[in-house]
Amino acid sequence: MPKRWSNALRKDYRSHKYLYIMILPLIAYYVIFQYAPMYGAIIAFKDFHVAKGVLESPWVGFQHFADFFNSHYFGRLLKNTFLLNLYQLLFVFPAPILFALLLNELMGSWFKRIVQTVTYLPHFISLIVICGMITQFVSRDGLITDLLVWLGMERTALLGHPQFFRPIYIASDVWQSVGWSSIIYLAAISGVNPELYEAAKIDGATRLKQMRHVTLPGIAPVIVILLILKIGSMLDIGFEKIILLYNPNTYVTADVINSFVYRRGLTSSLEFSYATAVGLFQSSLNFILLIFANWFSRKTSETSLW
Repeated sequence: MPKRWSNALRKDYRSHKYLYIMILPLIAYYVIFQYAPMYGAIIAFKDFHVAKGVLESPWVGFQHFADFFNSHYFGRLLKNTFLLNLYQLLFVFPAPILFALLLNELMGSWFKRIVQTVTYLPHFISLIVICGMITQFVSRDGLITDLLVWLGMERTALLGHPQFFRPIYIASDVWQSVGWSSIIYLAAISGVNPELYEAAKIDGATRLKQMRHVTLPGIAPVIVILLILKIGSMLDIGFEKIILLYNPNTYVTADVINSFVYRRGLTSSLEFSYATAVGLFQSSLNFILLIFANWFSRKTSETSLW
């Protein structure tokens, strides 16, 4: 480190000593629980045995990666993971933006608070309870099934059919996240300069045009940042909800990389090295997507992560 940098750092530390002390627990958390465990990724290149440990386990190179690429699961897992994330990008991601824009147009503060409270509630319900509710709603005699039967569909348990898993998963995601995820957009909207709205009114802009030409450009940087982060996780999806909803009948459309890693690494097979190799492959692709999304955003707009 150049001398001038070290001098500046010492001077800044003396001026903000207590701020540095306050941030130490956060740094310790990331070092201990985020960076230190990355050492374990080395077992993706070894035939790991618990008794032998990480260092003493035999080295196998890229054998586990090759086994995964050549397995009949590879195409299905990649397709299911990408499609679920793509549907989330198309339907779940825009939903809170639209909801925040509409909520911002509500005039009555008491009604707005009621709407916010009702839409925030699913976020605070346990995922196990949520999945239990979903299972009951789409069971053979469930509420949603009754509605679909009234519309002409044959009565059946929807979660027993592969073609219904993705619509159920995405629709429930919208229901769970639309209210809570809108908070960040509502905060961004509150930061838009009110004088811009006044100028738009003087120019004769309707509420819809104000939303289009003032509100949306005002929150565009927030949308772009969150979109970059979403694209950077296009091959990553939470496995807890999938595991609670899927079954062997729906593996063809519901099984994703994370659920496959869970089954192979922690349940029946206990193939730690193989599961780590699959997870490392997934993380590497996500990292590449994040770099590309940030590069593209920086080239086409003024907003990027770095």
